[in-house]
Amino acid sequence: MSMAAPRVSAFAAFQNIKETKGQAGLKKKKRVVCKTEYRLSKKKRKLARPDAEACLKYTNGVDEDRGVHAPSHTNSSNKKERKLCTEATNEELGPLELTAHDLRSSIKQHVGPSLQSVLQNLGEIQNSKERAKTLFKWLISPIKPKEFFRNIWEKKPALIRRHNSKYYDGFFSISEFDRILREDNVQFGVNLDVTSYTDGVRETHNSPGRALPLVVWDYFKNGCSLRLLNPQAFSVTVWNVLSILQELFGSMVGANTYLTPPATQGFAPHYDDIEAFIVQLEGKKHWRVYSPRNTSEQLPQFSSANFTDHDIGEPILETVLEAGDLLYFPRGFIHQGDCFPDVHSLHITISSFQKNSWIDLLEKLLPASLQIAAEEDVEFRQGLPLDYMEYMGVQNADLEDPRRNAFMEKVHSLVKKLTEYAPVDAAVDQKAKQFLHDCLPPALTPAEKACSVLGASTRWENGSVIDCTAQLEKDSQIRFLRGNIARLCSEGDSCLLYYSTDNSRIYHKEEAKFIEVDAEHVDAIDYLLHSYPNYVNVDRLPCETADDKLALTTMLFEKGLLTTREHISSVFEK
Repeated sequence: MSMAAPRVSAFAAFQNIKETKGQAGLKKKKRVVCKTEYRLSKKKRKLARPDAEACLKYTNGVDEDRGVHAPSHTNSSNKKERKLCTEATNEELGPLELTAHDLRSSIKQHVGPSLQSVLQNLGEIQNSKERAKTLFKWLISPIKPKEFFRNIWEKKPALIRRHNSKYYDGFFSISEFDRILREDNVQFGVNLDVTSYTDGVRETHNSPGRALPLVVWDYFKNGCSLRLLNPQAFSVTVWNVLSILQELFGSMVGANTYLTPPATQGFAPHYDDIEAFIVQLEGKKHWRVYSPRNTSEQLPQFSSANFTDHDIGEPILETVLEAGDLLYFPRGFIHQGDCFPDVHSLHITISSFQKNSWIDLLEKLLPASLQIAAEEDVEFRQGLPLDYMEYMGVQNADLEDPRRNAFMEKVHSLVKKLTEYAPVDAAVDQKAKQFLHDCLPPALTPAEKACSVLGASTRWENGSVIDCTAQLEKDSQIRFLRGNIARLCSEGDSCLLYYSTDNSRIYHKEEAKFIEVDAEHVDAIDYLLHSYPNYVNVDRLPCETADDKLALTTMLFEKGLLTTREHISSVFEK
């Protein structure tokens, strides 16, 4: 009987494949990790110097009584850190003003309620927008949301240091990550990426198929970072948090989790096209953040390619995030993070505002404006001058010809006139429709389930279906489940109600969901939408007959869009 071959680790097998292509094997990989470890050790010693910390306090002093920053005038003897302090006063380097929002204190710990208690208390808040504001306030505390959106949002990074490693307990953990790998169908490249960044080279090491614990943890032990792409699909808590926050941003809120081994870096320097909230959950990570390199990279529409250190210059913020800390930076700010030799890092990046700018609205608005103008205004349909190619175009840009001025004036006149035909509301509805397709379905509280279609007691029991008698009455009090779960949109001759309750927790796994609304029901749905968060009686709906009111209400209720003031069992027992 032949002996079984020894097991070859997934990472070693990957390296052997690379070796056949003339690339380094596993031993070389381990030597690189050791080299990285030495480099990180030097960084750690530099960051730990008292003069560097004093320099940061110079720009980020803390008023202990108020929990906000007052300037401290401690001097720094370190040239690099002294340079950063000097630049922080230069108005041309606006992002450096972020340090006024570095809410760390060397003395006072910031203590807040646990996430679980926050989520539980949110169930008492009836308005979903107010729920989102309350949760966001906890997420960025002690920064006040009003201050955040006035002074920081889309403008500059902000660092919140709490000296409280348990602040985000219960959000997500390595043990939950391990459970997900064991119990759920996590697929490489779809739900999980395995990455490394060594000597300026970023690589992805995904195997085909399911990401099983034996393979995934082997990658991790050999120095690879693990990025879980959609933790909300596997974690109820992450799903709950994101589904609440999207009510505040009016834009999809997503997340990735990043688990990085000690002495490694998983990703090259780059910038993203999202507003990023880095929530440090376990361990610690060394971060460097850089200003956008030019105005074209401020608030970009697309994420960047990978950069080298040579491409990006000096960081405007260099810090170590520890468990309980948060780092925010707007889209366009280049960033990179690496781990120290003695500790791993687990963080979750909460993201929002992807493709949610004025240009994204105008991309929907301008084609529609042109179509309407072409249909309604003959001036837009008149022919171009017969000879316009003789004096227009790049090759004629320096030509002194009065016909060029007349042509440009005509174009400017038509563009200005085009605004008269701009269907702004319809374009906004298209953005709302897109949002409802992008976003997560609402995660319901137990009380909400009891008052929605999910609370109906219909079931199979003793060989038959019982309690299949769901019937709302004219005096039943109803409302939409959330403020942003549905939108009436006019499309051609039809009126469609788009909604999100049937969405998947995986991005765009399902097609956009909508109901075609009969003309006689449009006013009633509009009335319900504008009544939120208040409950209204079924018999107050502006429908022609009582039967129409009940038919519409029942349809929306069975789609999971409505909730009743009382528990379903109480409603149906009347």
